[in-house]
Amino acid sequence: MRSLDLLKMAIGNLIRRTTRTFLTVLGVIIGTASIVIMLSLGIAMDEGFKEQISYMGDLTIIDIYNYGGYMEPGMQQDKSPKLDDAAVATLKRIPNVKGVMPIKNAYMKMGAGRYIAHVSIIGIDPTNMEAFDFKAEEGRLLTNTDKEVMVVGKNVAYNFYNPRVRNYYYGGMGDKPPVDLMTSKLVMTSDMNYGEPRANVDDNTNGNPPKLYDVKVVGMLAESNSEKDYNVYMNIEALEKILEEERRNQRQGDYRPMPQNENKYERISVKVEDFTLVEGVQEKIKELGFQSHSLTDILKSMKETSRMMQAILGGIGGVSLFVAAIGITNTMVMSIYERTREIGVMKVIGADLDDIKKMFLIEAGMIGFFGGLLGVGFSYGVSELLNKIGSGYLGGYGGTTGLSVIPIELSLVAIVFATFIGLLAGYSPARRAMNISALDAIRTDK
Repeated sequence: MRSLDLLKMAIGNLIRRTTRTFLTVLGVIIGTASIVIMLSLGIAMDEGFKEQISYMGDLTIIDIYNYGGYMEPGMQQDKSPKLDDAAVATLKRIPNVKGVMPIKNAYMKMGAGRYIAHVSIIGIDPTNMEAFDFKAEEGRLLTNTDKEVMVVGKNVAYNFYNPRVRNYYYGGMGDKPPVDLMTSKLVMTSDMNYGEPRANVDDNTNGNPPKLYDVKVVGMLAESNSEKDYNVYMNIEALEKILEEERRNQRQGDYRPMPQNENKYERISVKVEDFTLVEGVQEKIKELGFQSHSLTDILKSMKETSRMMQAILGGIGGVSLFVAAIGITNTMVMSIYERTREIGVMKVIGADLDDIKKMFLIEAGMIGFFGGLLGVGFSYGVSELLNKIGSGYLGGYGGTTGLSVIPIELSLVAIVFATFIGLLAGYSPARRAMNISALDAIRTDK
C-alpha cells in the first residue's frame, strides 16, 4: 500500500474514535506541557543568574591579579610568573583571546575649583579600549600619544564635593553633578590633604610636598552599570611616569618608601572572543601558572544549582509524559481488539504485514505529534501567564528574562520527543497486530 493510503486510513481510524483519541492526545498534551514548563523554569533561572552576574562586570573578561605582595629580605622568592610585558606577550598568544590589557592602579586626589574628590586612577593600554568595550558618550577615548589626559566614568563627577560646606551632600545619581569634568580645569595629586580645611589636614608628612598635575578630561564613558562608571582612565605609560616621579619625590624625604613589588602591573585583563570560550581560556591561563579570576567562576556554581533544579523539574514533568505513553499503548491495544476482523480481512486480500504495522505506528505517532504540538502551544500560554505574575507580584524578581523561558530549540525537541514516545508506545501493539492469524481474525465476532 502507498504511504498516502496508510496515512488516510490512520486518520480515519483516529477520527472514528474521537473521544478516545481526544483523551489520549490530552494526556500527551499534559505530559509535554509539564516537561516544557518545568524545564523553562530552570532555563529562566539559568538566564537570571547570567543576567545578575553581568551587572557585576563583563562575562568575557578574565582578570589576572598580583597576589605576590612585597618580599622582605630573606623570604623565599615567589615562583609564580610575574605580571610584566613578557606575561602580556604570552597571554596574547593564547587562542580565542581578543585582547590583553595590562593595568596599573593609583588612588589620587582631584580638584576642580573649590571642589575636590578621591578618585581611582587606572592606567590602561589605549589600543585595547575598543576591544574591551569602552565607549565614549562625550568626547573621545584615549590614544597612545595622550599624556596627562584622561577619560572618566559616568558617575565620577558625583564624587566631587566642597569640603568647606558643612554637611555637604554628594547628590543622587539622578541629580546634576556638582562639576562638569569635560569643561572644568582639573588638577591631580597624591596629596590626600589637598583642598581640605586646615583643621582636617594631617601635618605628619614626610618628603617634599606632592606635585600638582594639570590634567584634562577628553571623554566621558557611556554608562555600563559596571566598575567603568566609577573609575578614571589614563594612558598607562603616562600614569607610570607620574608614579615614578612621586616615588623619586618620596626618596628625597627623610623616610624610606615602601619596597616595590616585582610585578610591573597590579592586574592584567584578558578579553575572550565569546562567553562560551572563557572557561577554556582560563584553564590555559592557569596552566601557565597565573592566578586568575572571572565572573564565570561564580556563574559556574550557579549553573550547577540550575542544572540540578532542571533535572528535578524535568523528572517531574517526565512522569506525566510516561503516564501519557501508557495511555497511547492502551489506546492502540484496544484499537487492535476492536479491529481484529478488519486486520484479518486486510491480510486475506494480500496486505503486506509491514503495512499493517506501519498503519498502527502512524496512528500512534500522530497522537504523539499532535499531542506534543498542542502541548508546546499550551506551554507558551502558561509561560506568558507565569511571566506576568512574576512581573506583577514579585516585583520583577525574574529580571528581564522572566520566570519562564522557552527557547525555540526546547519547543522543537519537545515535539520530536513526544512523537518518538508515541511511536515507542505504539510499537508493541503494532507488532501484535501484524502477528494476528488471518483465519482467527476473520472468525472473531468483534
